[in-house]
Amino acid sequence: MAIPESALELARQQIVAARDYSLSLLADVEDPQWYVRPAGCPSHIAWQVGHLAMAQYFLTLMRIRGRQPEDEALIDKDFLRLFQKGSEPDPDPTVYPSVSELRSVLDRVHQRCLEELPGFGGALLEEPLPAPYFGYPNKLGSLLFCAAHEMLHAGQIGLIRRQLGKNPLR
Repeated sequence: MAIPESALELARQQIVAARDYSLSLLADVEDPQWYVRPAGCPSHIAWQVGHLAMAQYFLTLMRIRGRQPEDEALIDKDFLRLFQKGSEPDPDPTVYPSVSELRSVLDRVHQRCLEELPGFGGALLEEPLPAPYFGYPNKLGSLLFCAAHEMLHAGQIGLIRRQLGKNPLR
């Protein structure tokens, strides 16, 4: 059964909405606070943001169309390794890129995702994906999971914000 064009648009809308929410959570966090691991918290905002950029790259670009030569300028291998699944957030801020670089990679990956999404039509989205996958064992499932994954980490950013003394947004 062919995946309707509306499914791709739904995935795009969810990806945009999730990113908009994440950005709203980051708007009033001062740069030094990005690297603070509050007492009892195993993570910090810098790791969360880097992880979101890495995950969006893998879920919306790498898993759909494969790695392209120009991707190294988009998000390099060291960045991917630093924030990959299973990596541990380090309390040492010198391990991480600056806030401006983290934001730049986050924005670049998101922009590229939105530029390429319209070309990911029906038959491509039906192609199966190897495990692990979430929800659907095809490329559409990877796009849909991108938004769900971002909201999961937005929840973690929201909790870290609260532990840093910020007011909740919702």
